[in-house]
Amino acid sequence: MLNVLIVDDEPLALDVLETYIGQMPELQLVKRCSNALEANEALKSNNIDLMFLDIQMPQLTGIDFVKTLTKPPMIVFTTAYPNYAIQGFDLNALDYLLKPISLERFVKAVNKAVEHSELAQRDGHPAHHHSNEEQDFFFVKADKKLVKVNFDDIIYIEGLKDYVIIRLIHGRVITLQTMKSLEDRLPQGRFKRIHRSYIVAMDKITAIEGNMVEVQEKDKPKLLPIGKNYRDDLLVMIEKNRL
Repeated sequence: MLNVLIVDDEPLALDVLETYIGQMPELQLVKRCSNALEANEALKSNNIDLMFLDIQMPQLTGIDFVKTLTKPPMIVFTTAYPNYAIQGFDLNALDYLLKPISLERFVKAVNKAVEHSELAQRDGHPAHHHSNEEQDFFFVKADKKLVKVNFDDIIYIEGLKDYVIIRLIHGRVITLQTMKSLEDRLPQGRFKRIHRSYIVAMDKITAIEGNMVEVQEKDKPKLLPIGKNYRDDLLVMIEKNRL
């Protein structure tokens, strides 16, 4: 079970989150706070695994508050303003929920938090730790050896049942892995899940047309589908860099 803190200056928003949390047996609400200063005290006196944090608050914004924390819990930002998405993901936010928050979207964020926590526990790391933000590569098992994959070389990752294909600038790596485990290992500001079968490197996107993302693979354009459940998250990130 994850201990949860909710922080929002709007009582109605707190009520909605508290209602949703009450429907999730894997969550335990520890405290609800109306500003960042209250949340700071709550973090000091409680073991918090997951914090739902509003961005636009008086005195101290959610983004500025997270910057003050040396060991933040898992963070899910909540806000009515999509233009803060890039800043949120730059701070390793686990997810970014746009108000009004639907139960379906809330459950998706919780599932991501539970998976992240379980993976961190298996690896012997605390759940709030986001690995790979301080390094630019990882190793995967392929062809009976450990192959080093540099983040800068990844164009996109394609899931095929129990295997994934990591498409690189030069070649590819096929490994027995799940998309969920890879998604959790990648720096969230640099990579984005756009479909249940695809993760794309944000800096390798050359265009977006309709429900397709275009990347360059072997000097040829490659179109990747955008899944319905991933479209909103992708678009708020893209909108931040739109002229």
